[in-house]
Amino acid sequence: MSKDKKQQKSVPEVDLDETLPHQISSPDFKGTGMKMEAPFINEHGVVIGDSFYDSKNSPLNNWSTDTDPEVMAGEEWVHPTNDIGWNTNINRDLIEKKAPPKEGMLRHPTKDSSYGKD
Repeated sequence: MSKDKKQQKSVPEVDLDETLPHQISSPDFKGTGMKMEAPFINEHGVVIGDSFYDSKNSPLNNWSTDTDPEVMAGEEWVHPTNDIGWNTNINRDLIEKKAPPKEGMLRHPTKDSSYGKD
């Protein structure tokens, strides 16, 4: 989804001086050339990037056996600068050190190695 299609949400800022101090392992974006972006509302009416992960329109809050998990797939569910994925060492290095991932690193296709890193 392009930025112009994202609705900006008037919620309190979640960053402080281009950092996310409420997430101990989040990267420092200051001086990286990547600017922190404000939370937005996706096409499903769900707030993305506010660090609360508790929007009343979220399929997670309205889950049933009839809910297709695919409804939560795609970039409209990921915030570019306030996403849990930034809290991994590899992704922090991408932004803070501008270091590409090391070749040959083991990456498990079904296990969340960032679990508990926030």
